[in-house]
Amino acid sequence: MALLTILKFPDPRLRKKATEIKKVTDDIRKLADDMLETMYDAPGVGLAATQINVQKRLVVIDISEDKSEPLVFINPEIIKEQGQREHEEGCLSVPEAYELVTRADTVRVKALDRNGETFELDTEELLATCIQHEIDHLDGKLFVDYISNLKRQRIKKRLEKQQKEN
Repeated sequence: MALLTILKFPDPRLRKKATEIKKVTDDIRKLADDMLETMYDAPGVGLAATQINVQKRLVVIDISEDKSEPLVFINPEIIKEQGQREHEEGCLSVPEAYELVTRADTVRVKALDRNGETFELDTEELLATCIQHEIDHLDGKLFVDYISNLKRQRIKKRLEKQQKEN
């Protein structure tokens, strides 16, 4: 397995739309494993392939305390959503920034697993938020798109300054 480089906002590559994965291969499974390792190392609870500059519809998530419940979603799509809840979100591509975002409270997601089998999963609360957040990445959207322009610009300037210093 390998640690991958996570793109940081405002990198324009984060705005690219991911393409559907036609066939689940060993390369896709290895990519998912590398993404999980990268996510755990960061540390985070979710990572989309677009965040590592791979424009494929692949997401990994693990909201467990002990990193023991990795989930792999290939070509994920939300097929049902209900309710609303506001939750503080952060992002590995937008380090040290946390803002309240309103999203659906419960979602049903349909995807392929790491073996290429179709599954559906009903989710709520943190997992539902993570799925929506990561699917947004696949569509070129970031959680900062849900906040005011002023807050987004402040975050952007801070991150650009940090990137210049490094």
